[in-house]
Amino acid sequence: MSQHLLINVSKNRRTLSSATESVMNAEKLPPDMHSVPEKNCGPLDGITVLDFSRAMAGPFCTMLLGDLGADVIKVEPEKGDDTRAWAPPEMSGISSYFMSTNRNKKSIALDLRKGETGEVIRRLAKRSDVVIENFRPGVADKLGVGHSALSGYNSRLIYCSISGFGQTGPYRERSGFDLTVLAMSGLMSLTGEEGRPPVKFGVPITDIISGLFAAVSVTSALYSRQKDGRGQYIDMSMLDANMLTLTHQATAYFASGENPSRLGSAHPSIAPYQVYETSDGYVSVAVGSEKLWKEFCEGMGMKDLMEDARLRTNPLRVRNRLHLNSKLEPAFARLTTSEAMSKLERAGVPAAPINRISDVVADPQVMARNMIVDIAHPVYGKVRSIGSPFSHSGKPGGIRLAPPLLGEHTRQLLGELGFTGKEISGMIERKAAFGR
Repeated sequence: MSQHLLINVSKNRRTLSSATESVMNAEKLPPDMHSVPEKNCGPLDGITVLDFSRAMAGPFCTMLLGDLGADVIKVEPEKGDDTRAWAPPEMSGISSYFMSTNRNKKSIALDLRKGETGEVIRRLAKRSDVVIENFRPGVADKLGVGHSALSGYNSRLIYCSISGFGQTGPYRERSGFDLTVLAMSGLMSLTGEEGRPPVKFGVPITDIISGLFAAVSVTSALYSRQKDGRGQYIDMSMLDANMLTLTHQATAYFASGENPSRLGSAHPSIAPYQVYETSDGYVSVAVGSEKLWKEFCEGMGMKDLMEDARLRTNPLRVRNRLHLNSKLEPAFARLTTSEAMSKLERAGVPAAPINRISDVVADPQVMARNMIVDIAHPVYGKVRSIGSPFSHSGKPGGIRLAPPLLGEHTRQLLGELGFTGKEISGMIERKAAFGR
């Protein structure tokens, strides 16, 4: 089933629909879209996540948990998550950056500095299973949402703090941003071409990696809680998480005592394994075994390379990379990308063109896997998004909610917590809470 979600679009309406009005009947859906089952059937169905995070690492983590079926309550200040203002570009008047990591969440807007919100937080904590925050160490405690306070309300809480450098060590007070962690972790020293400046990834990769590790930590802690009934505190350092991604480059340093050099798209231990320029673009080639080397040479019509003593084994090809590329670069330059791909695919050699985003979102494999989804919202309309990669056979989860407007669910959630309509209106009038 497609993961497309439609939630009662009405371009002229500026107020939110009730839950019963929000889901369109299946027969009204366009033929290429399907409604999401009313009941959440993801593997984390029944788990409630209280999300104090903003920017990328924390929201990416909570989006993954939401895609897996968790009920995510995003707690935002009056002006919202910082990324709401990170524009252009925008989608339906909302920052596309914010849109990228905040689906499957409900937004409640609170001023945590106001004393009366303490009772709101207490009730939220009592009904939650997981807390995610990515304040600088110590800030959550000052706001009354630290681990010691919230675990006092609920001893079964899995509380995860994501920070640049962790809660201990000489750098604990420093802010951690993707670019600075990328630089400090050693990853940036590996990225780019020799003799030229280091470059960053095209996406905030250290944030994304940290969010992934946080999600794994949370789900493993939930599994542990099933056995012993205890909550846990998780100290997720972006620097720690991204040091682990050094993997073979770090062990190469331990083995040789030499810092790895920047190789552009090439691999330090495999050749040919890099991008080559064609007459009209680029193609990536991954020759990861001697069998593939034979198939590559035959497929490219370059059998003579198999007889070259300097290229007979992978270690020799790595040592003689310049010689190897002096043969391969002119050969690829004479071919179009399509011609090169045809030769390599027929030979069974792993290869791919360098797709732009416009290419990959239209790729038939991507479409077959339902990885491009349309999500519609009752106020801001339809937006396009990347789908969920989770594909469980029993409980697939998926996309149930479009990214929320700021404070979209404030009144709803306060009501569910037991506050009366008068109390809710009072909090909003006093600017302790903000909502629609």
